[in-house]
Amino acid sequence: MHEASPPPSRGGLGADGANDVTTDPVPAATSPGDEEHKIALPPLSPVATRLLARARRDWEVRDFEAAERSLASVLALAPRDPRAVRMLGMVARSRGDFAKAAECFRAVLSAWPADPFLHSELGLSLLALDAFEEAAEHFRQACDLAPDSGTAWFHLGEALWRQAQGAEAVMALQQALAREPAHREARLALARAHAGWGRLDAAVAEFREVLRRDPVDPDAWYGLSLGTALDSADTARLQEAFARSDLPARSHYLLGFALAKGLEDQGEHARAFEALREANASQRANMRVPWNADEEHGFVDAIRDAFASPVASSPAAAAGGEVILVTGMPRTGSTLVEQILSSHPDVQGANEIRDLPRLIEAESRRRGSAFPRWVPEAMAADWQRLGEEYLARTARWRVGKPRFTDKNLLGWHFAGAALAMLPAARVIIVRRDPVETCLACYRHCFTDEAAFACDLDDLADYCAGFLRLTRFWLEKYPAQVFVLRYEALVADPEPVIRRLLDFCGLRFDAACLAPHENPRAVLTPSAAQVRRPLHRGSARSACYDDRLESLRQRLRSSGVPFE
Repeated sequence: MHEASPPPSRGGLGADGANDVTTDPVPAATSPGDEEHKIALPPLSPVATRLLARARRDWEVRDFEAAERSLASVLALAPRDPRAVRMLGMVARSRGDFAKAAECFRAVLSAWPADPFLHSELGLSLLALDAFEEAAEHFRQACDLAPDSGTAWFHLGEALWRQAQGAEAVMALQQALAREPAHREARLALARAHAGWGRLDAAVAEFREVLRRDPVDPDAWYGLSLGTALDSADTARLQEAFARSDLPARSHYLLGFALAKGLEDQGEHARAFEALREANASQRANMRVPWNADEEHGFVDAIRDAFASPVASSPAAAAGGEVILVTGMPRTGSTLVEQILSSHPDVQGANEIRDLPRLIEAESRRRGSAFPRWVPEAMAADWQRLGEEYLARTARWRVGKPRFTDKNLLGWHFAGAALAMLPAARVIIVRRDPVETCLACYRHCFTDEAAFACDLDDLADYCAGFLRLTRFWLEKYPAQVFVLRYEALVADPEPVIRRLLDFCGLRFDAACLAPHENPRAVLTPSAAQVRRPLHRGSARSACYDDRLESLRQRLRSSGVPFE
């Protein structure tokens, strides 16, 4: 689940709500050719040459199946030919098969180790697999081999940012813009990096520069709306852009979300709500896979059923003591809670990571059975194996500090599995007033993974499932699950923070009372909010009054209590 604002190729769930994100696809590193640094190869036969050319044409028109067929024929005639294997990697990456793409590019690098294009393409494939450190190494090599390539520096900056290496990421992105000042993606990424690092004025300046070059740029407007108040002139420009009929659907709804924020900033909440309604409807109409309430309800019920009976767990009772899982619905304050915990000298904030759901997905593929159907069949040894693999995958977050936060807004689905794998882990579920939560989600742009956020009825249904499963986890694992109420936190921070730290087995540290002073890089669009001192005042539902009555009725009919 991602918000629309993180830069291309970023994963995770986006803000307190992802991921990471309705962004344009990451472009290829460059256009491959027969550069002088490649070793000479024997010529292909005329038939293989024609087939390779056909594969390239098919790839260019996105007929990937036809391209793969042609490449299979080329490789039958010329086994392991680097030209064909490279093309096969490009096809695999275009299809989203990043593991196969990485395998192909690695194979070709043995023949062309000094090819910056290959290093960049391999880096992009690894980035999609969350292999951030290895990806960054290949991007560094691409920058060494092609130091004048703004795109190579841009990709390096992206990989470093994904590892929360804010200073290095900003430097790499500045290098990209020094070489290519018109590199839109690099400037947007730099703006987001500045925002995530707490440099809000610098972020605003970069977003404004993008808009100077293109006054209708939807990503710049949306990013700007997340980090600063929009004035009446901004709002007028957004109204004019939003009224255009010649823009792609994605541009239209991103501008709509930004316009709603501008109208809010001018106190025009009735018009803001209409902009939100139109933007969400536009996004919903263009979802690849619309959200299905029945499927979500069935999934939640299946999880409850799978864990209702006694479930085996890892025999390593102390396993997972390093892990603090933070989860909740989008826009409930999970980034703030992570910021508080990561202000402690013993805790590293990992931002949104996907190791847990990916591990569950991999186990489901291995068993040929979807989660949670295989849960009753899993033995203690299976959970121990999964726990050990999780700890190995997340070891990078414990290099400097003994504990770390794993914040994932799908984590509430997997709390039972996580505790079976890691009996000593702690799970923090952040809750906020349901009406405020649903409205906050409705005001933000997410990727298809959070398709429920485009409709208030869907949001109410999703919220009901979240609360039902949250109650179940708290009843089943009262010593390992902590439900933190956002309103209680901002109303009287110190006692709540003391209870939170005590639950995690952490000694009290006064730095946790001033999370806004924490200098770490924050990779979600909540970065601007967590740079402010703890305060009340984020509630907005009163501004929309009777426009939320149908939401309240839907929540009531689903048995959801709210104030």
